Amino acid sequence: MQGKGMGWFFIGLAVVIVLAAAGFMIAGAMSGKLGAAGAVLGFILFGLVPAALAAGVGIFLYLQGRKREQESQRARQLERILGLIQSRGQVPIDQIMVELHLDRQAVQDAIYELVSLGLFTGYIDWERMVFYTADASQVGSTTCPNCGGQREFVGKGIVRCPYCGATLFIPPQAAAEASSPAAGEGRAH
Repeated sequence: MQGKGMGWFFIGLAVVIVLAAAGFMIAGAMSGKLGAAGAVLGFILFGLVPAALAAGVGIFLYLQGRKREQESQRARQLERILGLIQSRGQVPIDQIMVELHLDRQAVQDAIYELVSLGLFTGYIDWERMVFYTADASQVGSTTCPNCGGQREFVGKGIVRCPYCGATLFIPPQAAAEASSPAAGEGRAH
């Protein structure tokens, strides 16, 4: 908000500069102290140039403030999604969609973003369209918490069960442990 407010201030300042310069130049021309060419040159040098600089600064600050506002809104959105899932343990996707006024793709993108940031662990049952939270120890195992099948890694922090289609989101340290050769040897014994 501060950036946008300062942006509007500088844009308003640009308008005031143009109007003041125009007023002074017109007054000088009307009184005969300033010729037409001098008034135009004065208006350009003391009106348009400073006004263009002030407007440029204002537009830049406004756009930066707007960008920060959008980033802040996205962070609040991710926070709300994470809070919904963690506080309830399991949440249907359609409930998140309704509460946050998002479409399914936006919810899915937000979950993947939370996973990439290491803030969410759990899984999704795609048949029932429900998000579940899980402890790192539960999700870090090689079995699917939904159906008990062996799961496979499909991306950074993302594992998919080939049997039930559940997508599991695991913390980075559990993903590294589960995919390392030493981890597999430790489980075999």
